[in-house]
Order: sequence, then structure tokens, then C-alpha cells
Amino acid sequence: MSNDQKRMFLAVVLSGLVLFGWQTYFAPVQKPIVENAATKQINAKTAQQNSNTQVSQTVTNTVDKEVPTSVEFESFTLANNDHSVVINSDLSIQDFENPGAAFDFFATTGVKKPFAIEISKGARFAPHNFSFKQIDSSHIAGTNSDLGINVEFIMDEMGKVSYKFDSQEAFDFRVIFSSTKREEENRQIRQFSYYTQDLDHMTVGDVDEEDGKMRWIAIDFNFHIFAMTFKEPLAARLNTTESGQFRSSFVNSVQNVEGSIVFSKKNYDLLAKLGDKLDLSIDFGFFGIISVPILRGLQFVHDYFPNYGIAIIILTLLIRTIMFPLQYKSFKSMKKMQKIQPQLTKLKEKFKDDPQRMQKETMEAFKKAGANPLGGCLPLIAQMPIFFAFYQVLYNAEEFVGSPFFGWIHDLSIKDPYYVLPVLMALAMALQTRLNPSPTADPTQKKVMMIMPLVFGFIMKDLPAGLNLYIFTSTIYGVGQQLLVYRLTD
Repeated sequence: MSNDQKRMFLAVVLSGLVLFGWQTYFAPVQKPIVENAATKQINAKTAQQNSNTQVSQTVTNTVDKEVPTSVEFESFTLANNDHSVVINSDLSIQDFENPGAAFDFFATTGVKKPFAIEISKGARFAPHNFSFKQIDSSHIAGTNSDLGINVEFIMDEMGKVSYKFDSQEAFDFRVIFSSTKREEENRQIRQFSYYTQDLDHMTVGDVDEEDGKMRWIAIDFNFHIFAMTFKEPLAARLNTTESGQFRSSFVNSVQNVEGSIVFSKKNYDLLAKLGDKLDLSIDFGFFGIISVPILRGLQFVHDYFPNYGIAIIILTLLIRTIMFPLQYKSFKSMKKMQKIQPQLTKLKEKFKDDPQRMQKETMEAFKKAGANPLGGCLPLIAQMPIFFAFYQVLYNAEEFVGSPFFGWIHDLSIKDPYYVLPVLMALAMALQTRLNPSPTADPTQKKVMMIMPLVFGFIMKDLPAGLNLYIFTSTIYGVGQQLLVYRLTD
């Protein structure tokens, strides 16, 4: 194998390492904030607010000259089709139940009172008490006579809570999500998500800020989302604090605000039905156009074989089989390269002091053997989008939450508790590495290539079992295909 081919193959392998190590070794880059007139206005307002106020976790800690601390806030429950939400008269939310969720509301948000709406009337943001009336079990309406604001909340059968604010006078609004920092063993990180033109995130506990027209804002953690959407995109300044707050301050004063509040498992089809582009909270990455068909394929197979582990295996084998004609050329090229490897080694020794002659003789050897130095790499590169897309589906789709496979694998969305699959995957990759043309002329590269399976296994050990199952199945089936091609070309 020539140095160019070794470098190409090494680059392909390292690109996979970059993908799997991204969540652990790279922090999101803060985007620059472009100041305009509206931004400067909200900057000045936010600076004044931050110096005077801090979101309280309890009413007794709230100090505001417009809302006396002696006021006792009431709680109201909306319920519909086994969904329920507890909304306080100060516009905060303390509980949300969804029968389809795998984890409860507190497990997702991390605090007992994760949501509040504050209103400013020329002074500073503060919570305000509303007088509510229970219209029926799924509908409440309230008013604040001092501000002249009316509000109503209605829960539908899907658990989606629609809200609407109306007033004669324009007010400044601020929405606050509160949470705590947490990372699961499967590397799911609690984060604040928001959607403007694209999906973006801020890690809970980090200090960050951003501007944009928001479609929705949310707490996003472990395949669940607690989100507030806006009927019309609203210009807002977002900022996070070390204490775990995510503040969304509307840039412009408004008289009317409409949208919805949702707590749901991040099921692609369910979020698509809820609307407001909430389905885009499932981050399928750059190759999302491929990820969705793969997800549909897994769902289709699952309809006939109600075990997502089996579905992963079947779809993996199917995709590898469809890609076999492309892989056939790759394996055939590798075999030819393997045959002329001893000849290339001799040429490098013979012409080690004459690089130009060595290159000329090497190309002649390739031509005579009918081998293409890049023939084994280009097909692998062509398959990378499918590999990345499959990875994103298995890492982000909620279908695998609580889905067992067999034996010790009780949940495909979390790590293999005994690390059996990562070990098998590493062994399969080591076998595959041995089948590839060996770069014996460069001991350093040889050692790097041989240690790659161990590095992969270490990186993958805490990632979802479903992802390990996919890579193991794909690798071991690929080894079988490679051995078949090698036998046919002997």
C-alpha cells in the first residue's frame, strides 16, 4: 500500500473517531452576536434587569414592588386524556405529566419549578399574580387587573397546552427555564435548545448568549423535551447563567403572545404532529436527509419483528447487501494491493535514496497489477454518509429508550452494562484491519492501524448498546463479504 493510500485510509478512520468523540472532547463554539439597534436596546435593558433581579425558586424569595410577598399563589391543574399540567397563578409551571414519557418531568428538567414567565412594566422583570378561573378540566382563564393583561391556557388530547396573552398596552416579557447540570452514562447532556433558522443548543450551567427570532425554546435531556413555542417567531435575546437559568427576553414590547407548551418524549412522528417544527429538536445532523429514511426503515422492520435489536441487525444487513457492488470494487482493489505489497516493499528498499525513481517504479507496479491505490478508499468514503446517518439515528431516536434486545441488554438506548458488545465490536474491527493490506513498510502507521479498534472500543463503551450492535453487525458482515471477495479473486 502506498503512503498516499495509507494516509487516505487513516483519514477515513480518524473521521469516524472525530464523530464518536465529538460529544466528549469538543465544546460547542459560541456564535458571535451582531449588535443592531434592537440588540443594543435589549442589552441595556438586560444589564439593568440583571443588576436588580434574580429568578426566585419560591414565591417567598421573590421581592418586587409590584407584587407583594404576602400574596399566596394558587395552583391549577389542566388535564386531558391522562395528560396533566400544574400551572400556578404567577405563570410558573411546577409539574407536567405525560403518559407516553419514559421519565418523569423532574428527571427531564432537574428542578421542581423549571418554568416561569416574568413581565416588565417600565421598571424591571418580575412575576405577577393572576386571578384564574377554571373553565373546565382542560381550560383556565385569568387576568391581572393592575396590568390589564388577560391570559388563558387550554390542554388538548395530545397534552399540548396552548396559551394566549392579550392586553391593550404593550409589555416586555421574559421566559425563564431553570435546570441543573447533568450528563448520563450514554453521554446525553442536559441542555437548553432553541430553534431559529436552525437548531442550536446551550449547555446547562454554561454562560452564553445569543440573539435571534425564536420559533421555540426548550429544556432538552435524555430523549425528552420541555418546550415553549411561539405562533409567530419572536425576536429575543437568550442568555444562560452558571446557576442553570435560560432567560429569553423579548426584544420588542408586545400586546399579544400565542403559542404552546409541551412536555414529550422526542418521538419524531409525535413531535411532527405537535407542529411548530418541534420534530427538528431531534438532531440528525448534516446527513438528516438520509437519517429519516433509515429511521423509517427501522420502524418498518419493527412492525414485523417487534424487537429493535433485530430491526437494527436486519436493516444493517440489508444496507450492506445493497452497498455490496460498491464494496466489491473496494475489496478487490485491496486484494490486488495486498498481492503486490511485497514488491512495493522491495522497491522502497531498493530506491530509498531516489524518491523519484521509487515513485515511477511504484506506479509501474500498480499499472501492471491493475491496482488502484485509491480504489480501496473511495468506496469507503462514499459509504460514510450512510454510516454517519445511521449513527445519528441510533444516538438520537427515542424509539430505543427502554427497548430490550436479548439477555443482558435491557435498554438499547443506554450502554451495554457488561461491555460485551464494545469488546465484540473491537475484535471484529481488529479482524477487519488484519484483512486489509498491511503497511509493513511503515511500522508507525502499522501500529496506529492496529490500535484503532482498541481506541474505537474505548470510545464506544459508554455509548448506546444499539449503536454498538449496529457497528458490530456491520463490521462482522463486512468481514464475511471481504473474505468472499478475496476467495473469488484468488
